[in-house]
Amino acid sequence: MDWLVNLFTANSIAHAVLILGLTIALGLLLGRIKFGSVSLGITWVLFVGIVLSHFGLGIDPEICHFVKEFGLILFVYSIGLQVGPGFFSSLKEGGVTLNSLAVLIILLGCVTCYTIHLITGEDLTTMIGVLSGAVTNTPGLGAAQQTISDTIADSAETTNRLATAYAVAYPLGVVGIIVSMLLIRYLFRIKLDREKVLAERSNAPKTVRIDLKVSNKGIIGKKIEDIAHITRSKFVVARMIRDGKQEIASGDTELREGDIMRVVISNRDVELVESLIGESVQLDDKEWQTSASNLEKRRILVTKSGINGKHISDLHIRESYNVTITRVVRAGIELVATYELRLQMGDVVVVVGRKNDLDQVAAILGNSVRRLDHPNLLPIFIGIFLGVLLGSIPIMLPGVPLPVKLGLAGGPLVVAILMARYGPNYKLVTFTTNSANMMIREIGISLFLAAVGLGAGEGFVDAIADGGYWWILYGVAITVLPLLITGILARKVFKLDYFSIMGLMSGAMTDPPALAYANSVSTNDRSAVAYATVYPLTMFLRIFTAQILALIALS
Repeated sequence: MDWLVNLFTANSIAHAVLILGLTIALGLLLGRIKFGSVSLGITWVLFVGIVLSHFGLGIDPEICHFVKEFGLILFVYSIGLQVGPGFFSSLKEGGVTLNSLAVLIILLGCVTCYTIHLITGEDLTTMIGVLSGAVTNTPGLGAAQQTISDTIADSAETTNRLATAYAVAYPLGVVGIIVSMLLIRYLFRIKLDREKVLAERSNAPKTVRIDLKVSNKGIIGKKIEDIAHITRSKFVVARMIRDGKQEIASGDTELREGDIMRVVISNRDVELVESLIGESVQLDDKEWQTSASNLEKRRILVTKSGINGKHISDLHIRESYNVTITRVVRAGIELVATYELRLQMGDVVVVVGRKNDLDQVAAILGNSVRRLDHPNLLPIFIGIFLGVLLGSIPIMLPGVPLPVKLGLAGGPLVVAILMARYGPNYKLVTFTTNSANMMIREIGISLFLAAVGLGAGEGFVDAIADGGYWWILYGVAITVLPLLITGILARKVFKLDYFSIMGLMSGAMTDPPALAYANSVSTNDRSAVAYATVYPLTMFLRIFTAQILALIALS
């Protein structure tokens, strides 16, 4: 039995893997526990690591440090790949308000953290840990720890204390977000039934499908492309009914009075196009299907690498096959299929045409799920290499005594976002399936949390007994005050619906459990859309501000 004792006690690779496996497995099992509708989820891995380390089941510090950093890289890189395609579009008109409010939440949290430091005299590095836990942002913790490790030689005690403060503040951080949502609902006496109506009236940009009957005599005889030029709006005519028969329309199609067109368009342009073309009519899918025609709609998956990065106009689909691409679904977001839109691997293309023509288009685009199942590892490791390189570049900022680095959290995140967004333009295939991306992300965050817990557990109880209980109160203030101030502003000044406010709060705190609660309350996708809109910029700023605070603490 000596071999078993040595396996649990000796410093070896086998011992480290054994303890890491035990920590993650127990943490994931405990993560299934729910308190009402709230669960700490994968964060249990951190607490299991603390407990095991407290009772002497730690691992070699150098191995622990490597696992922590590598896990963090995998986590943030997978996030960047997922949000990259929609990152820059989320910063445009539809997301400006939400992202501005998210930035306000971040800044108020940093100000609250620094103010508590000044009033109480609590060490600022410790307060950074409290801040990271209070806003439930693990990459920010990792970025701060790395900044401290890069700046001072003997940093183990400081980084462990920071991790301990994070672990103490985290549980009430999750609860505090949900409590803030409830307080906003109470303050404004929000009734969910009325809120659904407000949400439906919202002018947030999204792709819609409408049927229009040509009745404006001023456009009779004009081509569809002329109408698009006049309105300067992006829309696609999927198909049309003329004299009781369905037809595929093109830019050269001349409009006749009484034509009925099925148009895919942004909801912001609906009124403008209606006023120019004619009234909206109500035709359901059955009426389109039973019209005298053999046209059908199909969803085709882009799986050929040669299509990656090409404009829709480059494929000449409509001209060659009499098939119309109406929409492109990318990362769950519907896009109007304009000619200048670039296709990417993994896009779902919604097309309308005759069966034989659709079969030919499917062959051109690929439409093979098996091809997407094959992992494309080269861009991932190229991106990690470039991300670590970028993260190591020192950047001097005015008023900051030491150079700032994007670090092992920020560098890979930025590179992943850029590669996911612009890689297809240069024929670089960056697509990963949702399941593969989620697997990489969960493995990365599990390794990171396990390593953080195993490194912080030795002094956890002593830290709580030595005044660490105050960290809980500090964390509650950092969580609740920024959310309440911004929530009131979002409702009173910007007139946002309650579902969007919940998504904003969850996204600004990068907190999936809070989003899960918001989705359980909401009957629409407003919370999820708001969360996805603010998440990329929030994640970047959480990492960046944690580094800035760490440098201020060390100066």
